[in-house]
Amino acid sequence: MKFLFIFLFLSVLTTSVCFAEPTAADRGYAAEEFRRAVQSYYRGAYNDSILLFEKALSYLPNDSMILEWLGYAYYQSGIEGAAIQYWEDALKNNYKGDELLLQNQIDLVKERRVGSVQFEDNVHFVEAGAFPGVEGDKFYYSQPISVLPEKNGECWVLAYGSNELLHFDANGLMIERIRGPVNGFDRPMDIIRRADGTLLVSEYAGDRISILSKDGKYIKSFGNKGRKTGELLGPQYMALDSSENIYVSDFGNARIDVFNSDGVGLFSFGRPVGDFEGFSAPCGVAVVNDVVYVADSTPGTIYMFDTAGNYLDILVPKGTFVRPEALKIWRNYILVADTNHVFAVDISSGAVFEIASTGNAPSRITCAVPDMNGNLLVTDFKSNEVFVMSKMSELVGGLAVQVVHVDSSKFPTVTIDVRVENRQHQPIVGLNNPNFFVTEKNRPVAEQKLTGIASLNDVCDVAILVDKSLKTAEYKDALQSAVRDIAKAMNGKGTLYMVSVSNVPVLEQSGSPHQFLNFVPGQLKAANVEQPAVDLGIRLAVNKLVTGEKKRGIIYISAGEIAPNAFNSYGLTDLSSYLNNNGVSFFSINLSRNKLAPELTFLTGQASGKDYYIFRPDGISMIIDDLLAVPVGYYQLKFLSSLPTNFGRDFLSVEVEAYLLNRSGRAETGYFAPLE
Repeated sequence: MKFLFIFLFLSVLTTSVCFAEPTAADRGYAAEEFRRAVQSYYRGAYNDSILLFEKALSYLPNDSMILEWLGYAYYQSGIEGAAIQYWEDALKNNYKGDELLLQNQIDLVKERRVGSVQFEDNVHFVEAGAFPGVEGDKFYYSQPISVLPEKNGECWVLAYGSNELLHFDANGLMIERIRGPVNGFDRPMDIIRRADGTLLVSEYAGDRISILSKDGKYIKSFGNKGRKTGELLGPQYMALDSSENIYVSDFGNARIDVFNSDGVGLFSFGRPVGDFEGFSAPCGVAVVNDVVYVADSTPGTIYMFDTAGNYLDILVPKGTFVRPEALKIWRNYILVADTNHVFAVDISSGAVFEIASTGNAPSRITCAVPDMNGNLLVTDFKSNEVFVMSKMSELVGGLAVQVVHVDSSKFPTVTIDVRVENRQHQPIVGLNNPNFFVTEKNRPVAEQKLTGIASLNDVCDVAILVDKSLKTAEYKDALQSAVRDIAKAMNGKGTLYMVSVSNVPVLEQSGSPHQFLNFVPGQLKAANVEQPAVDLGIRLAVNKLVTGEKKRGIIYISAGEIAPNAFNSYGLTDLSSYLNNNGVSFFSINLSRNKLAPELTFLTGQASGKDYYIFRPDGISMIIDDLLAVPVGYYQLKFLSSLPTNFGRDFLSVEVEAYLLNRSGRAETGYFAPLE
């Protein structure tokens, strides 16, 4: 009985200690650690901030704000499972913020962790906005027939009826209208962009192809009316192969005409031969991996040819489509505009999925193409509108908005870096100051200005990770060439980091790219080993990049192989999250002729990168151009705060909303002003 009494006494004592109210001292210590943690977070020192948030939590174990911020720190560190757990704990502990907003963040991260959605998963796009040709008594254009998205979120629209080329921003506001040659466009049909930036416009009634500068200024035309090689009768849609040869669907001649990049006619194809019965009404054309896909409107199918015009096969059965028009490429699919439907055709299997429809209203969709923000831009010839279509989940869930950095060093002037994405981690580009609304405690701030758009930057930071395996050591000359080519391609802009991936990663050197123009492998101090710690090397590289330029990437150079224990400390999923959550692209260069390890192809596929072989004919210097071309959704805003700071001790809240057409997103965060 005595022992039972002692046990009960200790149990009561322990319980009373565990649930004791925090003292004033506890709250003071927690506040100081929380302040330091927030500052570390905004410096990009996420591991330090985790330690400090956890220390603050030790004083106030159930504080919902500390739990929420600890979740953000883990999220930025790529440990998304822990982030979700802390956010859920915050909601259970008298959360003071917007519960729906935090729950949406949890749902968003869970969706992303499941993986990207494929068309097989019944994805459907619905109208999110429109650029009307006529609005009330205002006339803008007539009969839109083709659209070309730009990397900055803008787009070009060809208006067949009003014979013009229109330039729109991401909000659907017209920037300019272009009439073409001196005598004007003559029923323009399709528009594509070449590698050098110039635009090609096919003119159905003009029987020609016009070349425009990258900003739409007319240069010259090629092609004449007729049936000979290089002549046209009603050119419609166009595509380019890897050699920049131009494939044009020639409706009047029932063939595909092929021109070289200078506009010289090479040959045509489409007559009956073997199993191919010849074209009846060729329309849309696309080229993927130098296979030419041509839609024929009468039989309602898509045929396949090589780049010499030799018939290969039929992609889908006859009668699959009613009246197919433009063919455009999206990942491994061909998008087909067909009457009032948009279909996605799997290139590898020929499987067909309906992904968009305009319903039963009078409609004739002539072109559907993906833009840089994950939407479909759809031209409806009959309803005289350009529709912006989004996935239903994007409309319901909204945009993902995140404040990644706050600089209050010049308080009351405050500068914030905001990241805007869709729900699949795809950056949203093309936003301007009116697309943002910044508030403090839900009251509009003063003098809000957009001071930076990262997608327009031409500077990037790069971390080269050199695999220090015994196999890679055999390719010293190739390694030297790769590093020098990368350094040269950066043109002295940005910062270049050199990290050796050995048993423990080593930062060998950092600075201007000019310092690496004469790089030799003998400069590297780290030893060659059997088991390089690739995961730790990636973590170190991201830590260095995260506080620099918003366009940033890792380039992993190896002999293509990965050791069994390369990802012992961090798995591929956590690493890809770490890369994506901090906006870091991942590229790889294979110094050997061996097949690249699947772990590397996984990372490049997940983190907006590409795989390169050192032996490619055009070299690897274009890797920097490819990195700069990766879209980024970072924006910098500046405003004047009106909040009292209590001498820099108070946590100051700020809210940011981002809008694009009928989609929006919101973020709540906070910061500390300098101590006085």
